[in-house]
Amino acid sequence: MSVKIAFFDTKPYDEASFNEVNCQFGYTIKYHKEHLNIDNVALTKGADVVCIFVNAVVDATVIDELVNNGVKLIALRCAGFNNVDLNAAKGRIKVVRVPAYSPHAVAEHTLALMLTLNRKIHKAYNRTREGNFALNGLMGFDMFGKTAGIIGTGKIAKILIEILRSMGLRILAYDLYPDKAFAEKNGVEYVSLDDLYCNADIISLHCPLNKETEYIINKHSIYKMKNGVMIINTGRGKLINTHDLIQGLKNKKIGAAGLDVYEEESHYFYEDRSNKVMDDDILARLLSFNNVIVTSHQAFFTKEALFNIAETTLQNIKDFIDEKPLVNEVAI
Repeated sequence: MSVKIAFFDTKPYDEASFNEVNCQFGYTIKYHKEHLNIDNVALTKGADVVCIFVNAVVDATVIDELVNNGVKLIALRCAGFNNVDLNAAKGRIKVVRVPAYSPHAVAEHTLALMLTLNRKIHKAYNRTREGNFALNGLMGFDMFGKTAGIIGTGKIAKILIEILRSMGLRILAYDLYPDKAFAEKNGVEYVSLDDLYCNADIISLHCPLNKETEYIINKHSIYKMKNGVMIINTGRGKLINTHDLIQGLKNKKIGAAGLDVYEEESHYFYEDRSNKVMDDDILARLLSFNNVIVTSHQAFFTKEALFNIAETTLQNIKDFIDEKPLVNEVAI
């Protein structure tokens, strides 16, 4: 059977990695640069599968059109699926995802943000390129002996915890479903959110985005934190109320913030907007702080991760075509 895939939000690195892995599968892939939405869903006519990324808009209307066009499977090449209306998809079209493509990549990027902010590497880089070798304003702190608060203890968080423990940090963690065996083995203390906020020097977010965790970092939780706390988010943008984060930065309650995700990132991230005026006032304000680093949702972006994404996505499609159990199915 010849399987046709309509592939959306294509970047050069996507095409290269999927073409390489597709040699093992032999699918027909039609690449499109645009995000899938109601305006371009007509491009899916004749396709068996649509392959999408985080910025696609797959609401009930789009799903209706996909079904009418004969599409049988939505293949997310990412872990998150909050951009797909699962209620509308139920019983009509299958949805699969890539639950983990490289937890090491994300954990390592998280550490990179921590170290860069702490030791002011970004500021030092710009200074020395201009011939300024002064140290004033570049002082950091020893991470050894400090306390890291980890919210959510899935695969990524566990790798980060192991790294931080090897550096001599104390680890406080919060999770609705604590892994007590891992905690005992790695010297992790599960505590309440309030205890974590009060005692952590660095807070890193690794929980899923849902109704309970949306804006988990807000003015009330920030108020409970240590003065000068560092906040890192390589999870989901809406875990943080950005307006409240900015207020915390302005009043010096928050000493530094490293963000690989942003709640309105779909308008900017993964695209070159350097020749346009930034009309997102909140993002522009964030970028104005010298103690904030924003990266473009790149924590996952390693060679190994791209290979794993392509391999898992295409295997998900093969399992569907072969009518095998869908181990990575997303369903209500």
